Order: sequence, then C-alpha cells, then structure tokens
Amino acid sequence: MKAYKTDKVVYIETLEGTMKANSGDWIITGVNGEQYPVKPEIFEKTYTIVEEDAE
Repeated sequence: MKAYKTDKVVYIETLEGTMKANSGDWIITGVNGEQYPVKPEIFEKTYTIVEEDAE
C-alpha cells in the first residue's frame, strides 16, 4: 500500500463517492488503486511507515 501526506485541500474520488482530504491528511492507495483520505491520528494508530520515497 502506498500513502502520502497532502499539504493542501484535495477532493478524492473513492469507491464511496467524493471525499475531502484536508492539509495534513494522509492519502492512501489500496491494492486495487482505490484512494482514501485518512486523518493523521488514525493513520498513526493504524499503519507503520516502512519506507519513504524521496519524491
């Protein structure tokens, strides 16, 4: 799974419809390419960063 932290407000098309991600939220991409916004406090409790890209 890939994830990145957004630095601006973005709207993402998800399987459940359009969702808003605020600055500081994580955008995760699932195994089928689907994307979802995740609040930082939820991300930190749920996921472990194993590698960071230099992008």
